[in-house]
Amino acid sequence: MTSHTQAGSFAASGAAQRWRYKAMPEKYKRIEDRMYEFFFEEMNKLVPLTADEQEMITPYLKSKKVRKKQYILQEGDPCTAVAFIVKGLLRQYLVDDNGNENIIQFAAEGWFIADLYSYFTGEPSAYNIDAVEDGVLIMIDKKSSDLLMDKVPAYERCTRLQITRAYIALQKRLSSMISSSTEERYLDFRRQYPQFVQRVPQHMIASYMGLTPETLSRARKRIITKR
Repeated sequence: MTSHTQAGSFAASGAAQRWRYKAMPEKYKRIEDRMYEFFFEEMNKLVPLTADEQEMITPYLKSKKVRKKQYILQEGDPCTAVAFIVKGLLRQYLVDDNGNENIIQFAAEGWFIADLYSYFTGEPSAYNIDAVEDGVLIMIDKKSSDLLMDKVPAYERCTRLQITRAYIALQKRLSSMISSSTEERYLDFRRQYPQFVQRVPQHMIASYMGLTPETLSRARKRIITKR
């Protein structure tokens, strides 16, 4: 990636993990009612947080409902917050000079997403982030996050792990794009993110893979023919 692409997103911190929302217990059917519990369950998978630490963090978390196609970040604006997806699906993308959308990341339930380059440097973002579906988010602005990293060491460790995982996932994706065929990349996409095949339009999947919809369609046909 370029310096902007290295910004990436936190989405990859959960990228290798599967979509969790359908697999959740019945009590999470109304996940909006327990969004903070869900947030801390995901955080605790990285670094255990005590009840006191969770209590210190909670006042800095802001809930946000988004509608399909609603932006949480637009090109040219600085990225001032990280979003945690409680419910829904977001995408991060770049619009080129010809008006084509180039999708960098998808992020579903239990994942974080932000333009990290803009977030850490304060520079205008080259990306847009919007909702593919109606959703519920928890937003953490940078000022609050910086305060929490000073006040709650476990939060700082958790943030560091998320960034590390995002970088590892980015490296894996770049390696796949360089060394794998179109069919192999699509099959790998389906294995890693089976939920996206059902939730994301094919033209968006094609954009994420750096393909035209027609090229992706031909690749899918070849895969079916080989079975």
